[in-house]
Amino acid sequence: CLFVGKIVAGSSSYDSEASTTATSGKVLVPGGDSSFTTNVLVPGAKPPSSTDQLETSDIVSEDPKVLREVPESSSMVGDTSTEVLDEQEKIAVLPDTREKTDKRTVPPPGAGQRIYDIDPILSSFRQHLDYRYSQYKRMRADIDKFEGGLEKFSRGYEKFGFIRSETGITYREWAPGATRAALIGDFNNWNPNADVMARDEFGVWEIFLPNNADGSSPIPHGSRVKIRMDTPSGLKDSIPAWIKFAVQAPGEIPYNGIYYDPPEEEKYVFKHPQPKKPKSLRIYESHVGMSSTEPKINTYANFRDEMLPRIKKLGYNAVQIMAIQEHSYYASFGYHVTNFFAPSSRFGTPDDLKSLIDKAHELGLLVLMDIVHSHASNNTLDGLNMFDGTDSHYFHSGSRGHHWMWDSRLFNYGSWEVVRYLLSNARWWLDEFKFDGFRFDGVTSMMYTHHGLQMTFTGNYNEYFGFATDVDAVVYLMLVNDMIHGLFPEAVSIGEDVSGMPTFCVPIQDGGVGFDYRLHMAIADKWIELLQKRDEDWRMGDIIHTLTNRRWLEKCISYAESHDQALVGDKTIAFWLMDKDMYDFMALDRPATPLIDRGIALHKMIRLITMALGGEGYLNFMGNEFGHPEWIDFPRGDQHLPNGKVVPGNNNSFDKCRRRFDLGDAEYLRYHGLQEFDRAMHHLEGTYGFMTDIHQYISRKDEGDRVIVFERGNLVFVFNFHWNNSYSDYRIGCHKSGKYKIVLDSDDALFGGFDRLDHNAEYFTFEGWYDDRPRSIMVYAPARTAVVYALVEDKPESAPLKIETTSTLVDDNEPEPEPEDAPEAAAEDDAASELVQS
Repeated sequence: CLFVGKIVAGSSSYDSEASTTATSGKVLVPGGDSSFTTNVLVPGAKPPSSTDQLETSDIVSEDPKVLREVPESSSMVGDTSTEVLDEQEKIAVLPDTREKTDKRTVPPPGAGQRIYDIDPILSSFRQHLDYRYSQYKRMRADIDKFEGGLEKFSRGYEKFGFIRSETGITYREWAPGATRAALIGDFNNWNPNADVMARDEFGVWEIFLPNNADGSSPIPHGSRVKIRMDTPSGLKDSIPAWIKFAVQAPGEIPYNGIYYDPPEEEKYVFKHPQPKKPKSLRIYESHVGMSSTEPKINTYANFRDEMLPRIKKLGYNAVQIMAIQEHSYYASFGYHVTNFFAPSSRFGTPDDLKSLIDKAHELGLLVLMDIVHSHASNNTLDGLNMFDGTDSHYFHSGSRGHHWMWDSRLFNYGSWEVVRYLLSNARWWLDEFKFDGFRFDGVTSMMYTHHGLQMTFTGNYNEYFGFATDVDAVVYLMLVNDMIHGLFPEAVSIGEDVSGMPTFCVPIQDGGVGFDYRLHMAIADKWIELLQKRDEDWRMGDIIHTLTNRRWLEKCISYAESHDQALVGDKTIAFWLMDKDMYDFMALDRPATPLIDRGIALHKMIRLITMALGGEGYLNFMGNEFGHPEWIDFPRGDQHLPNGKVVPGNNNSFDKCRRRFDLGDAEYLRYHGLQEFDRAMHHLEGTYGFMTDIHQYISRKDEGDRVIVFERGNLVFVFNFHWNNSYSDYRIGCHKSGKYKIVLDSDDALFGGFDRLDHNAEYFTFEGWYDDRPRSIMVYAPARTAVVYALVEDKPESAPLKIETTSTLVDDNEPEPEPEDAPEAAAEDDAASELVQS
């Protein structure tokens, strides 16, 4: 793994200055391999590492231990992910001395049988699904019995790591592979003999540091800390697994754990309530570090002050932030996590992040975190890999614990302490930082032992429910969604799954995995596929099928492109469309080329039809709303491979690791028209709520005319993908009678179009069936345009949206009307053109 040499950890700028950290000392590097392994418990059995009795080391229970036999494991279909303990293994249950309670509780499991009513095909896989649900119920029952419930179990950060009390600091770490452990750091001059830890029979190491004589903390805020362990693979200095902050000193490679406990007057205090979950999500996917127009690493404070108002003005109602969890390798885009509980110090302090989130809440924006529980960095210096000197501590041992494509470690979701760690991690970000939900990364890799690699999912249900399914991982996903929705009812849970596993977004009590949304990843792949073909080879039915091919009662987040398509080696939609012409012909003071005209038109059409048909939510990666040119390339040095080959870097340049928002803001550039269209799309959805409207019907997908027509609510969408043909007096079907007006026109001059439509025109319905609709209207459909017509009703709140031809599109201070409630939607039958709710 490569490391970036310099980290920017800017000072806090919310109310007070952040404390500075000391310079780094030398760190010992572990060496050698190990075949040492620790036992892993099957789901439902109590692990040999319970810490229920521990709060602070000056309070020790004298109650006798109560032993229980480990239940035998059943052998069922698809159960390929559990390891059975020896029958002699016993588990210890000790009383919990905790006085602190949380009134929130997670509802008990349901029957888990409704999935068979939702999808009768699942009845053929009842043995697997019932076993899966029984394993989930078994875990819930054992958590209730031995840990006091999921609410307490998910607060592992109050038992492990550094726990401050009135009398001092208790530090605990689960490291069963270590034979000796000591807490070292600036506070004891890195003396490994000063603060030696004690180990219990469950592999939990502990030390209590009393306050100084003057009552001050034994570890000053901002001090560097590590745990030194004698392990089967040698002497090892590790950053505590539950560390809340980690910093890389300038000029050094290893990170240091930082004891982060600022004075009360320096701690950020949240001022604004969290917004309610909207009916439809419009997500702005972002990365704090690369959010500046300048070639540098941006900060939480700058993102708060500069990006959040921009996101709000564009009309999005949620911001999804990548790369929050600390990751030593910047170019990993935040997906090779080293410190799971620590916000990345590149961008500022934990309190800076809290200030950012609070500001977003003030603006009415949800803040979603791109959380990584699918794998971890293989970095042994800074992360969890070989933490206690063993290959099987947090991860599966051997090849099963290594992701060969991502070069990362894979969690053992059948380990009790791993489940505690990950559940507590999700709870930590929701409780401490007030995140409003998560986008879970790499869920497909979690749910299957083949990780989705070299695997094409055809939709055959045997691909989902067989021996390749990692039942432990699926049960963990059920538990984490259970915790999220039980304790944080307004929180949003989104899963990145490319496989299309049935029940993925069905509530847990009904037998599902429990996500609110699935990322509709096939859409972006389809657009990239089409953009490599001639316009004449595009098929309207193919587009419609991809956009609407989703499971009944399972909601989706659609997107035309995300950060994946923006990375070096790939191309954004704008770059596929316009390529090198973007460098010379995006200024309005010079004629556009045919490539630019085509690109501007299709960029808008692709995004609107994706939002309108692709799901119940929509996502865009920052900058793509205005067709950001070029690609993302993180700063990289030359990489020397073991075989002697050298992979050239980019001289550690930040030039392609930023976002040129100035291009979208420049009214003299064509980028501005694309940005204004994106803004108009979101205002239209905010006004009419068409993404979640119960009424959805596709009335035309004409391969000859290259026209797609469909209804969403009281809106009629008309897309003419033909490269030459414009159609006058073009009849389109509609459901309701009355008068229609244009409410969005991609050909508007404000959006870089040719202004071929009269927005003052009124369109009256004709009675009589057309395209299986009871009525119709006659419209003009110019080539390569998307036009939205709204039924004009007497109610003021249903008045059509006026598309202005000036630079001011809408009043940003005017609240968006709340769309009417609608039941959940379903998918289009492949054999029919009617799109039911999904």
